[in-house]
Amino acid sequence: MKKILLLSDTHAHMNDRILHYAEQADEIWHAGDIGTLEVTDQLQALKPLKAVYGNIDNATIRKEFPLNNRFMCEDVDVWITHIGGYPGKYSPAVREEIRKNPPKIFISGHSHILKVMNDKTLKLLHMNPGAAGKQGFHQKRTMLRFKIDGKEIKDLEVIELE
Repeated sequence: MKKILLLSDTHAHMNDRILHYAEQADEIWHAGDIGTLEVTDQLQALKPLKAVYGNIDNATIRKEFPLNNRFMCEDVDVWITHIGGYPGKYSPAVREEIRKNPPKIFISGHSHILKVMNDKTLKLLHMNPGAAGKQGFHQKRTMLRFKIDGKEIKDLEVIELE
């Protein structure tokens, strides 16, 4: 079993509260708009990190992290990208691949809107953790945490960072 902390859109912001939750996880996943490598350096100092770059991230971050990160966590196929859309409105950049070869979990950021939805057609779980940073129009800063146990995704929690 793995405890996952999922965040996105830090926009160079990091604080003790985010790090507190990062320490409790087995892995940290970041869905882009990192802002600075200092953010990922602090997270990687605590736990293994899987991340993607977002549209605000510079060339240095884009060299460090991919646009798409697809991997297995336990027995769950995971795909993280920054601009991916959501069920019924997937981004043109991922639409064809997600239909041909859907993961079990599809994660995106970008919108700053917390969203967790089942895609019944593709039989996948879409997650957008909202924004953990302070920059943007969002009213609340949020992250998600959950567990992956074999093929099971469980104990999903929303973390509000106020």
